[in-house]
Amino acid sequence: MLLLGIDLGSSSVKASVIDGESGKCLATAFSPSDEMKIIALKPGWAEQDTAVWWENLKNAVKSCTGKLGSNASAIGAVGISYQMHGLVTIDKNRNVLRPSIIWCDSRAVGNGEIAMISLGRDYCLSHLLNSPGNFTASKLAWVKENEPELYSKIFKIMLPGDFAAMKMTGEISTTYTGLSEGIFWDFAENRVSAGLMDYYGFNSGLLPDANPSFSIQGRLLKSVADELGLPEGIPVSYRAGDQPNNALSLNVLNPGEVAATAGTSGVIYGVTDVKKYDDHSRVNTFLHVNHSPANERLGVLLCINGTGILNSWLRRITGGTLSYNEMNTLATEVVPGSDGLTILPFGNGAERMLENREAGSHISGLDFNRHSKGHIFRAAQEGIAYSFRYGLEIMKETGIDPKIIRAGEANMFLSMVFREALSTITGTAIHLYNTDGSIGAARGAGIGCGYYKSDKEAFKGLDAVGVTEPDNAKLPDYEKAYDRWKSNLAALER
Repeated sequence: MLLLGIDLGSSSVKASVIDGESGKCLATAFSPSDEMKIIALKPGWAEQDTAVWWENLKNAVKSCTGKLGSNASAIGAVGISYQMHGLVTIDKNRNVLRPSIIWCDSRAVGNGEIAMISLGRDYCLSHLLNSPGNFTASKLAWVKENEPELYSKIFKIMLPGDFAAMKMTGEISTTYTGLSEGIFWDFAENRVSAGLMDYYGFNSGLLPDANPSFSIQGRLLKSVADELGLPEGIPVSYRAGDQPNNALSLNVLNPGEVAATAGTSGVIYGVTDVKKYDDHSRVNTFLHVNHSPANERLGVLLCINGTGILNSWLRRITGGTLSYNEMNTLATEVVPGSDGLTILPFGNGAERMLENREAGSHISGLDFNRHSKGHIFRAAQEGIAYSFRYGLEIMKETGIDPKIIRAGEANMFLSMVFREALSTITGTAIHLYNTDGSIGAARGAGIGCGYYKSDKEAFKGLDAVGVTEPDNAKLPDYEKAYDRWKSNLAALER
């Protein structure tokens, strides 16, 4: 059997087809060739057109099936990974009512802060394990308050992956992990939070029925199958947010294991079986993909909005002629510490680890006579690594203290400078693997449809492709630069 994985991100949609038996990737494609547009009508807002998602999803899948030719008929299941925390609203006819309010949109921060006070900090942290923040529930509260006519037309709300599954199968559903990422889940009661729903005045009927992440969640419609070159009726058998899915793709399923990504945003995601929380909700806890009442598995997530997007912004403003590889090469020509140049990467909306403040990105110590493009590129990558170190110090309070971080060989982890800085400043080894979100979703589909009978089968073909160890000789330089970075951050907070 072949397995199809789809990763619906905020920059692009990627699809991959793997051979279920060997785990080998047979075809992969992404769309668009550049990046999907983020609509920002006001400062702090971030929306995307769901029709654009769907068109790019179709393009990516059709590219894969086109490469496979007649072999595409062997595809037996579909898995979906998606950008987390977004809000999609539909009416009874399955029409989308407004652009999706996506993960990095910060308009609902105030709604979440008021909810935290009104519901009580103790209740929110002990039941939700999080502040309502600017997660999906608070985004919906913003719509209810500011767009009441539109709100009155809502039949169901969905996460981005729920929307993709609906378009493919015609079924409206979500997952238990999805409910927790939207901050609708009560961890103490093991059900949808009645307290949160009552506080916001939400009718429970707005939420779709929930399925386990690994389960048959609908079957491909004939019209969609014909258009995409897929067999009719094959199941969508796995669905998860991009960060739990990234952990799955790296076989991070058990307590103590940790995964990381550094695409548009940067994430460290650790698995635990203990219900702990950060008193300031700077890191967030969700149900992991393999959670069950009898076998609790929770994911503790540190998210930094401004990581790879800083790198892509630098590429654009420096003319757009350099490739990322060329930028990385220039960065290697500069010594650790970037000759005193420091960059705070927080320019992509409110940062949870800064208690939902919009700190903005800041460049300090710039010397027009000494600093070159290479200095700027290196300072950006170091600044991102330092933000990971800062967040890991918070995560340790919840019991997440990794010695090894697993990551896919992609995005920022392709840079030796970034890997060395992150490994050295955190004292952790970084293990890279030949996987990504779309391949992880394909493996998830194989688990969900019952093709795989064990983890050993599911992760056949997952291979380590590189290890970066801390460079203790360079640690003093990195520590000095990190102290300078923290001082600049502290100055913003005063």
